[in-house]
Amino acid sequence: FLLAIPMVLEMGMESVFVLVDIFFVSQLGSEAVAAVGLTEAVLTLLYAIAMGLSMGATALIARRVGERNLDAARATAVQIIWVGVAVSLIVGISGVVFAEDILRLMGAEPAIVAGGSTYTATMLGGSATIFFLFLLNAIFRGAGNAVIAMRALWIANGVNIVLDPCFIFGLGPFPELGVSGAAVATNIGRGIGVGYQIYCLAGGATQIKLGLADFGLRAAILLRFLRISLPAAFQFTVAMSSYLLLMRIVARYGSDAVAGLTIGVRIFAFTFLPAWGLGNAAATLVGQNLGAGQPDRAERSVWMAARWNTGLLLGVAALFIAIPGVLAGPFTDDPVVLGYVVDCLRIVSLSYGFFAIGMIVTQAFNGAGDTDTPTWINIVCYWLLQIPLAYWLAEQIGWGPHGVFAAIAISDAFVAVIAVAVFRRGRWKERVV
Repeated sequence: FLLAIPMVLEMGMESVFVLVDIFFVSQLGSEAVAAVGLTEAVLTLLYAIAMGLSMGATALIARRVGERNLDAARATAVQIIWVGVAVSLIVGISGVVFAEDILRLMGAEPAIVAGGSTYTATMLGGSATIFFLFLLNAIFRGAGNAVIAMRALWIANGVNIVLDPCFIFGLGPFPELGVSGAAVATNIGRGIGVGYQIYCLAGGATQIKLGLADFGLRAAILLRFLRISLPAAFQFTVAMSSYLLLMRIVARYGSDAVAGLTIGVRIFAFTFLPAWGLGNAAATLVGQNLGAGQPDRAERSVWMAARWNTGLLLGVAALFIAIPGVLAGPFTDDPVVLGYVVDCLRIVSLSYGFFAIGMIVTQAFNGAGDTDTPTWINIVCYWLLQIPLAYWLAEQIGWGPHGVFAAIAISDAFVAVIAVAVFRRGRWKERVV
């Protein structure tokens, strides 16, 4: 419980990012929202890589801490940071150079490309802040220092909330940057959060204290981290790229439909990211208990987290079904966009109970270092089921964007059913990392 609460609050702060930006940008019109939505669809691939690397980081750090081997934990943390530096450079440079091409590839209308390319370039160019928020927080979580991870996101969000309207609307001495201002504010906020993380690692606020003398490359540890993290990154890439393709399908129906799905997903994120915090807690407990030779206690932790998560998300689903218009109202006054948001919330939330269980169980696999199993589950449920089903329902059956919403709900249910069936076999308990 003490581990989960800071993680829930941490991911709650991450979810605030996705709501604050869209709240202010929505006042600029549906084209601005669509630019953010299409960029976010691409950013989900970055989140996938960051989340995959962070799951490998949490699994290894938690296992070393469970074994009481803090020297190995510190060496692992350093290799994680080096990987973050390399990936950030590749993604940042590519994003700045190809921003306009990325929006066109996503099916953006010319007006969206013209008005949103700077936002896209800024968000992708500042991707280092995304990677290091995830990776350094994963180190803290694996070590059981969830409060530090929580504080980092509180700081980042506080700065973002203050700066967002300043840069978007040009308040006071700040320049009026429009939709691009949201990207500037977000990167500054996240950057300050990363600065706090580095301060904690260097200042000994956690049991994993790093100094300059620790920053050598250790090939064996680096390869072990990549062996666990790359399948996890691919695992999340499968799920996130599926969302990107769903957005591409919805883009065929115009900027109003894209804006509707964008706002709907942001509202969902506000609820499922805190639930993801419970999944992170379960992953940490699985890793530490396996490291301590307590596999049965690791399994009990998973089912406990699953019960809490199911109760939480079923309550949220009831609100989405009962009062979706009230929840979506602050983000748009366009009746067409609002209609899409309401339908998205109602349809997708029908599978929230399944989603809650699937989230915890797949995170448990990752915490054990078994990143291969959830990767295969995602391939089957997202690539082989969700995308073809979404296209069929939208284009062939004629449901349009509503077919995409239905495909999301159905595939989330399949993830839970398959994950629980495989988890009960118990092979994850024998994973060596």
